[in-house]
Amino acid sequence: MTDRESLSYEQARDELAGVVKRLETGGLTLEQSLDLWERGEKLAAICAEWLDGARARLTAAMATRETDDAPSTGTAPAGKTAVTGQTVRAPLLSHTLAGYPTARRAF
Repeated sequence: MTDRESLSYEQARDELAGVVKRLETGGLTLEQSLDLWERGEKLAAICAEWLDGARARLTAAMATRETDDAPSTGTAPAGKTAVTGQTVRAPLLSHTLAGYPTARRAF
């Protein structure tokens, strides 16, 4: 079982935050620092995989919704509804997902 399969996004993020804190505190040998850095890189990659997967799922769900909601006749400009011409707002979930910090920022 890989770390990606055994760690949730939240677990990887929390462990990564702990790694960063330990590195910032100092007092470690060079070997300990390198080991922590390598673990941090793995955790950052795991977080990135989770976020990439979440974005892909969100994109697919939004595409499915747009296909299901599309009018049967005529088309509307991108971002507008066919009936009213009003701008379509992105769902709250996409704003929430966009607000997740990227793990790479820590390194």
